[in-house]
Amino acid sequence: MNASVKRHQLILQQLQAYKHVEVPELCEALHVSAVTVRKDLKLLEEKGLLFRTHGGASLESPYIKDRPVNEKEQLAVGEKADIATVAAQLIQAQESVIIASGTTMLALARAIPTQLPLTVITSALNVGLELLKHPEIEVLQLGGYLRHSSSSVTGPHAEQVLAEIACSKLFLGVDGIDLDFGLTTTNIAEARLNQQMMRTAQQTIVLADSSKFGKRGFGRICGLEQVAHIITDQGIAPADSRKIKELGISLTIV
Repeated sequence: MNASVKRHQLILQQLQAYKHVEVPELCEALHVSAVTVRKDLKLLEEKGLLFRTHGGASLESPYIKDRPVNEKEQLAVGEKADIATVAAQLIQAQESVIIASGTTMLALARAIPTQLPLTVITSALNVGLELLKHPEIEVLQLGGYLRHSSSSVTGPHAEQVLAEIACSKLFLGVDGIDLDFGLTTTNIAEARLNQQMMRTAQQTIVLADSSKFGKRGFGRICGLEQVAHIITDQGIAPADSRKIKELGISLTIV
């Protein structure tokens, strides 16, 4: 067996174990240059064995498509519930917070204590309806164009309201987290609304199960450095966890 075949086998073994690998880690493991690793990754991608990403490779395509909210609700249900439980503990009485759209945001709405007095601003219809069950919570439901796939609104009407208020925290769900490209969603109008939400809030807390890492949606929300805190599950790759902490971002793994 020649050296290149051995390298390819090791790369694929690393991918099977971690789902995503980075070029520097492969250089160290294989004792070869970054140029050699990138050539190996290109060859393996041409054979349909992996997908190259910025700075590494993944077993799954990093590019994601929009899916209906009822389909998303069936994915990573336990992980989303655990993430939401931890996030709800960060909300204090009398706060004003933004809860963005997404199935993890719906899980957060369900996890908020029923007697906690606060104000919630949200673009998501399902979040607003869930919080109607809480008599102590005031809900400011943003208006605009309704997205059928997410049961949430986008557009200038929602952005204008957000520009005229201030709040302490934004709880943000995303479709993809690429450590180089940043946070993304599948819809560019939603990305614009999320950007305005970030400007309105003092800090942004991202709730994302580990399957979102290494993925990219069509619309870029922001760079990772603009986030204060990320809450995810134990499926996050050690390399991703390390890089997030190196950026000075708080990371909670549930």
